[in-house]
Amino acid sequence: MKKTILLLAFLMVFSGVFPVNMMAEENTAEQNKEQTSEDQLNLAENSQSAILLERDTGKILYEKDAHKQLPPASMTKIMTMILIMEALDEGKIKLDEKVRVSEYAASMGGSQIFLEAGEEMKVQDLLMGVAVASGNDASVALAERIAGSEQAFVKMMNDKARQLGLENTRFQNPTGLPAEGHFSTAYDMGVMAKELLKHEEITEYTGIYDGYLREGTEDEFWLVNTNKLVKFYPGVDGLKTGYTSEAKYCLTATAKKNDMRVVAVVLGADTTKKRNSDVTQMLDYAFNHFDTKQLFKSNQPVSKLSLLKAANESIDVVTEEPISLIYKKGEPLENIDTNVVMQEDITLPLKMGDEVGKVEIVHNGKVLSETPLIVKENVDHAGYWQLFKRTFHAMLKKQ
Repeated sequence: MKKTILLLAFLMVFSGVFPVNMMAEENTAEQNKEQTSEDQLNLAENSQSAILLERDTGKILYEKDAHKQLPPASMTKIMTMILIMEALDEGKIKLDEKVRVSEYAASMGGSQIFLEAGEEMKVQDLLMGVAVASGNDASVALAERIAGSEQAFVKMMNDKARQLGLENTRFQNPTGLPAEGHFSTAYDMGVMAKELLKHEEITEYTGIYDGYLREGTEDEFWLVNTNKLVKFYPGVDGLKTGYTSEAKYCLTATAKKNDMRVVAVVLGADTTKKRNSDVTQMLDYAFNHFDTKQLFKSNQPVSKLSLLKAANESIDVVTEEPISLIYKKGEPLENIDTNVVMQEDITLPLKMGDEVGKVEIVHNGKVLSETPLIVKENVDHAGYWQLFKRTFHAMLKKQ
């Protein structure tokens, strides 16, 4: 009897435990193989840190010390431009509005467009000065116009960073000039770039290679983009370079081919040539190995919202930004679903841009991404007469 029990135990070990161990070893080997392959990719070898991501999904395609805190230099102006674009959207400033330049703004050193104290320049020209020439004077002039002072604008920058969930970013100025306690990371810069590119029109400025300010006047000034990839890499149309002796050479670049837009960030390269080489290498990797399928465009109507007490009976609900799928080239796209999920408790009034729901992209039951749905117009309370007529018509329909 004891021999029989021992024999059964022996058979159980070989038929059960041993295959499981074999399977575990195979899975571990496969994971190690994938990890080794990722390690061997070794992009951006000339930079201290880097990240590569697809804009619509935010999927990270490559990263290297992406959460290391480093000085971002003039890439700081990505956040400055976010707040400028938001102020334009909210009507706080207008492109054709003239801004009077303060003595403080005109005194900025480093990269500049040589503004004079008391000079008046249109917002669109100042924005061009920021985006193309990395003008510190233009950045401060717009910061003062939007927030009242540079300090108040810096608070807005840090508030926005917290809103975006950036844990390793702190700003001391809107320019990126050296300052103690002014730092960011490749990852955080990638998130900021993604946020700025919600305003697709920004590339109409960051994608300019050269142009003129005060054209046709005695003070005509020729601008040349500090991001040379705008001219020399097909599809690059932004976003922002950076350099100080401490930060070395930095670049947050974006490029679009077909419907695929990617963002590449590098910090701490020794030369512009090495910086551009690292970014070019990452862009090549993205476009050679991945593809995207756009499911929704930015501001595309997805659903309608009906609120009994709203002035508008039917309210368009649109995507806040483009929604895409990213996949390795050659992989089949199967079992992809989209779910529209509306918030249950929506209170009035609503402002244009308020979030009221989300679109879920689901693959084989797993949620791949969630993108906010917003209202594309202001929605106020209905008046008493509107409510009376609406109720009266509803009663008639029931009869």
